Amino acid sequence: MLITTRLGRKVEVNEDYTVDQNWAHYTADEHARWDRLYDRQREILKGRACQEFLDGLEALKLSDGGIPNFEELSERLMARTGWKVVAVPDLVPDEVFFDHLANRRFPAGNFIRREDQFNYIQEPDVFHDVFGHVPMLSHPVFADYMEAYGKGGLAAAGKGVLQNLARLYWYTVEFGLINTPDGMRLYGAGIVSSPAESVFALEDPSPNRIHFDLERVMCTNYRIDDFQQSYFVIDSFDELLDATYQLWPHL
Repeated sequence: MLITTRLGRKVEVNEDYTVDQNWAHYTADEHARWDRLYDRQREILKGRACQEFLDGLEALKLSDGGIPNFEELSERLMARTGWKVVAVPDLVPDEVFFDHLANRRFPAGNFIRREDQFNYIQEPDVFHDVFGHVPMLSHPVFADYMEAYGKGGLAAAGKGVLQNLARLYWYTVEFGLINTPDGMRLYGAGIVSSPAESVFALEDPSPNRIHFDLERVMCTNYRIDDFQQSYFVIDSFDELLDATYQLWPHL
């Protein structure tokens, strides 16, 4: 199947929208760009990211140098939580996305941002997807939450609630905060992969930081063009998983 991505590239994809990562075709400059992105963000996240995320970075060896090879990364991830990483060229349709998550496959972009996009890229590239998302998939409870989200999404298809599910994903997986004994910390991929929002989300006085409430989350609009005006804070990943299980029968 041939598709045209949002970046205007024509790409041959499988029925599930996956492609070969084609790891051998990354250039030396692209690998070096990953390393620079990684080193900068790892330094910023000290004292800001939750320990579960930092543990995932180390366990999955994302600091080994260069863009991770998805096959090798998947072997390490599979051994911990049964998840794997599959390459996609762009965002995938909702039902395809839900199906991947329900089967413990995380779809990650196989391209890396250009040098002129070093500080910000709107499309999710390999750095956002792998650095931002994959470390938390090595945590058993969060890994179960992602699978549960995918299964709930499949069950809810056609019921007119996808906007509510998108808000849940946005305010947890992408922009979630968690209370810890050491203080409030980051776990959402959209924050931990952003140098500016990693600081803003915790330290700026302007946004609302609200204790996680499922109904409120699903009624709260979000921004895609600026820092968030509100962040939702969980007390534990078990709280997040339990709330999600309670939601699905009512969809």
